[in-house]
Amino acid sequence: MGQRARLLLLLCLVVLWVAGLAAAAWLLYASHVLSPTSFPGVPTSHTLLSTTDEEGNQDESLESKTLSAEDQVKDHSTGTRVVAGQIFLESGKSDSQSEDEESFHSQEEEKENSLEELNSLEMSNLLNKDLEEAEVQSPVLTAIGGTADGEPCHFPFLFMEKEYPECTADGREDGRLWCATTYDYKEDQKWGFCETEEQSNKRRQMQEAEDVYQTGMKILNESSKKAQKKEAYQYLLKAADMNHTKAMEKVSYALLFGDYLKQNIQSSKELFEKLTEEGSPKGQMALVYYTFGALGGNLIAHMILGYRYWVGIGVLPSCESALTHYRLVANHVASDISLTGGTVVQRIRLADEVENPGMASGMLEDDLIQYYQFLAEKGDVQAQVGLGQLHLHGGRGVEQNHQRAFEYFNQAANAGNSHAMAFLGKMYSEGSDVVPQSNETALQYFKKAADMGNPVGQSGLGMAYLYGRGVPVNYELALKYFQKAAEQGWVDGQLQLGSMYYNGIGVKRDYKQALKYFNLASQGGHILAFYNLAQMHATGTGVMRSCHTAVELFKNVCERGRWSERLMTAYNSYKDGDSNSAVVQYLLLAEQGYEVAQSNAAFIFDQKEASIVEENETYPRALLHWNRAASQGYTVARIKLGDYHFYGFGTDVDYETAFIHYRLASEQQHSAQAMFNLGYMHEKGLGIKQDLHLAKRFYDMAAEASPDAQVPVFLALCKLRVIYSLQYVREINIREVFSHVDMDQLLGPEWDLYLMTIIALLLGTIIAYRQRQHQAIPRPAGLRPAVPQQEPPPEHQPPQ
Repeated sequence: MGQRARLLLLLCLVVLWVAGLAAAAWLLYASHVLSPTSFPGVPTSHTLLSTTDEEGNQDESLESKTLSAEDQVKDHSTGTRVVAGQIFLESGKSDSQSEDEESFHSQEEEKENSLEELNSLEMSNLLNKDLEEAEVQSPVLTAIGGTADGEPCHFPFLFMEKEYPECTADGREDGRLWCATTYDYKEDQKWGFCETEEQSNKRRQMQEAEDVYQTGMKILNESSKKAQKKEAYQYLLKAADMNHTKAMEKVSYALLFGDYLKQNIQSSKELFEKLTEEGSPKGQMALVYYTFGALGGNLIAHMILGYRYWVGIGVLPSCESALTHYRLVANHVASDISLTGGTVVQRIRLADEVENPGMASGMLEDDLIQYYQFLAEKGDVQAQVGLGQLHLHGGRGVEQNHQRAFEYFNQAANAGNSHAMAFLGKMYSEGSDVVPQSNETALQYFKKAADMGNPVGQSGLGMAYLYGRGVPVNYELALKYFQKAAEQGWVDGQLQLGSMYYNGIGVKRDYKQALKYFNLASQGGHILAFYNLAQMHATGTGVMRSCHTAVELFKNVCERGRWSERLMTAYNSYKDGDSNSAVVQYLLLAEQGYEVAQSNAAFIFDQKEASIVEENETYPRALLHWNRAASQGYTVARIKLGDYHFYGFGTDVDYETAFIHYRLASEQQHSAQAMFNLGYMHEKGLGIKQDLHLAKRFYDMAAEASPDAQVPVFLALCKLRVIYSLQYVREINIREVFSHVDMDQLLGPEWDLYLMTIIALLLGTIIAYRQRQHQAIPRPAGLRPAVPQQEPPPEHQPPQ
């Protein structure tokens, strides 16, 4: 009976062991086949910075959710053994099973070994079979036509003493691709085409389109003249007609914005629709498929989504989602920023420029630029340095021109100007098409400028010692020169000093000091300082984590990208009288979250200068963009919102909503205009209970807030006093007042006699005055009244 029980137990164990083998094999198969790496096109690595994991579990990578093969093996490393790629779990056995197995382990050892060998052979056979099937399933190129029609191509094949691993067009004038079906073409003369004639024509057409596109792009990138850029777009237009995708993207935007091509929104839309069908991220982005565009890697689409999640346009507001999108764009923008801080972004508000032409824009007039050029030619060092900086960075109406900048800096440096020497060092350190990169030359200029106490030269010398550019790496000297530059308020020195404290290079790591110097550099406008501060607030490094602050800082960085140059393009279009082109460009930038673009688009709609929209749509569109600009803190936009609700432009008349907008502008931005409007609404009782005292208070506040408001406030107060007096008189009862007056007590018992005497005197005075008016006025002697003389005829003139 005991032997039978043992046999049954042995049989059960064998069954369990086989089941374990099957389960382990299925686990391995599932982990290999069903893992994300087996699906083409599914990313397994996170594209953002490593700091993403530190800010919480909002944006985990796929690697954190799916174990790799190594991790899976590590998970089973304890109490397991691997045979022929299969994992056997041994730690899950019960105590009773262990005792039973010990009793017959020696009897079953040979059986287990034989089964393992059998399984190993079966597994190897299966693997070999899979490899054979994979080889069979791999595509085989078949020759078309020629001397070996239908036969498979042989790679590599020998032709003209050269081996070809793929199809070639060598030896043919028509450019069609062909292959040999045997190794030696010369010996066997067996060949065929690799493509049909239709495929060949299409390939050659695409190659021609690519050549035309590259020609156009070369002209576009190498020229700054408008005529040459128009010529470049003619090449791009030709390539777009040949269905070249990148050319179609360029042309579609040019037609949309009117850049170097005549604006044609309908043609632009058709091109975008065609691009969308082909899966172009830019086409999807233009047709408001922002999510698809972002998934395709379009940075502008990421920026638009970041703004929409930040404000809550079409989606629920989500700071973390906005942070994800903005950070991705900021990473790309920061990687393109040089140590000079990047290009200057001109933020010109059309509404401000209409009130103060030329003052709000900060643009330099041509006459003023010519005057500075005249001074520079005469040897004025300050003019040379100023023009050099203008041409180095661009902006204020001056195009970026490194050649002119180098010439002006060189002239000033020869005159001994330390600032010019330092900027020459920066130009040689960074290198460009005009100035070749040279650490040695840059070091010489930096040393000369630093010896003269120039902070730009000191910062450049610190960079040389920090990164070993022309000198050995020396963190102590780098720290020394950065501190000297930072003490003089130079932003580069402050930025690099903050980076050294942040990373603990040459000093003990100190996040508080890093935060201090990054804040100082950001006050000077350095974009990399904003980027570093954003990273610190996003990850909570050295400060309390703040998603709100991080998003605002990242948004600032993103708005300094190369697409910000379109702000000036749109402004120039507006100044040239092309409001339609300007408003389309402003609308795209408004979608990206540019407050200036939102207010400018609203201004153009408000003035009804854009003919691309119906007249009844102008005010609602203006109201939409005024609202978005106001939410970003633009005072004029907030007042405009109040005006639109007060007068019913683009919406119904709503005095209460108008009052709310005016109050927000008054409290948050201390706007004199908003205070005056609040005083008027209190005076009239519009949207609020009438209160003349509060009206006077707001009028007085408006006069204190702005000197320009003093005259209208004075007139409003005069009117308010008259209204107050009339209201007071209207409220009192004059008959009742006189009934309470006792004249006998006030003027005496004979007051009526006194009154009659006064009246008589007044009447006598009036009568005497009227009589004197009727009397003749005496004339001075020697003067006689002028009598009109009649001229007698000539023959009866009296003798003289």
